[in-house]
Amino acid sequence: MAKMTSQDYIKREDKYGAHNYHPLPVVLERAEGVYVWDVEGKQYYDFLSAYSAVNQGHCHPKIVNAMTEQANKLTLTSRAFYNSVLGEYEEYVTKYFGFDKVLPMNTGAEADETALKLARKWGYKVKGIPQNEAKIIVCNENFHGRTITIISMSTDPDAYSDYGPYTPGFVKIPYNDLEALEKELQDPNVAAFLVEPIQGEAGVYVPEDGYLKKSYDLCKKHNVLFIADEVQTGIARTGKMLACDHEGVKPDVLILGKAISGGVFPVSAVLANDDIMLTIKPGEHGSTFGGNPIAGKVAMAALDVVKEEKLEENAERLGQIFRDEFNSIKSDMIELVRGKGLLNAVVIKNKEGKTAWDVCVAMAEAGVLAKPTHGNIIRFAPPLVINEEQLRDAMNKIKEVFKKFE
Repeated sequence: MAKMTSQDYIKREDKYGAHNYHPLPVVLERAEGVYVWDVEGKQYYDFLSAYSAVNQGHCHPKIVNAMTEQANKLTLTSRAFYNSVLGEYEEYVTKYFGFDKVLPMNTGAEADETALKLARKWGYKVKGIPQNEAKIIVCNENFHGRTITIISMSTDPDAYSDYGPYTPGFVKIPYNDLEALEKELQDPNVAAFLVEPIQGEAGVYVPEDGYLKKSYDLCKKHNVLFIADEVQTGIARTGKMLACDHEGVKPDVLILGKAISGGVFPVSAVLANDDIMLTIKPGEHGSTFGGNPIAGKVAMAALDVVKEEKLEENAERLGQIFRDEFNSIKSDMIELVRGKGLLNAVVIKNKEGKTAWDVCVAMAEAGVLAKPTHGNIIRFAPPLVINEEQLRDAMNKIKEVFKKFE
């Protein structure tokens, strides 16, 4: 049988898979650290990190070993029984982030759904909001996942069109707008404010300094839960363990996913203190796979790696170098460079019919993988284990690409 080419793999996916993604035409076969290789053996720098899930680098041996060791011992019990790993993980992760309790799930969307349910339950049981009248404030251009309830609070037509009727109970306000937030917080039926500390999918939109702290303080003033969705911004991506740490904010409810497993296994978590978490009683929420033994071992190993390899400091230092290097590129296609740590975006100005997609295709040919979002924005998020030499090498390749568009 003839060896399959990239085009063969792409055609097979196109024929048998749903067309709900539009990937770059690169077929990856293996990976290690900051590098990935396609089926033809070409090497690339990964500057997407599976949307910031692979912060610890691809196939990190400590994380993979934790997974395989546990997989040979016990994979799944469901929560119908106790298992010997879950309590160890729960103690580890709650102490790591400083909360009383964790509710373990699998995906970011599930964790967001959990936080929404938790907020409503708290609103009725603790705040005393009349039944079925709880409201949750969200921000325009948000991205929290793809479930019906989550897309009900989206302002992106690609996310919500033709999926109605929508779940009620959400109030949408502009991001980075304290006045709009304060106005909506006057409503006594508001249970929570759900916010991304940096809007990732929107194009790495970083709010003004002080926005998170002032938002948190307003929520406290009005007895409203401050919920931080750190699925993409958490686990050292922005140069701190959590993006909220830049302003000394400790959310009432913290949502984590993606890099909490180092991209090795689906793991997500919702953390809160007892006054919030214990409003949910046995039988009122759960997940067959949530808190499974493999997930617990993988997450502990992944979080160990973040501290052992000082990934916060690396992201902070190299992020500044990345932005400085990009700002030094003389190209009329580069409109704006923004970001924090190693979560960055470059806004592209179309030139002679060439778009951000064309730039990403050209970068892939040069050996650097990134992906456009919202048409004209390229997100750059390499694994946090990248070193300065690798970063500068990748930047040299990117600079050469922009020269070709001049």
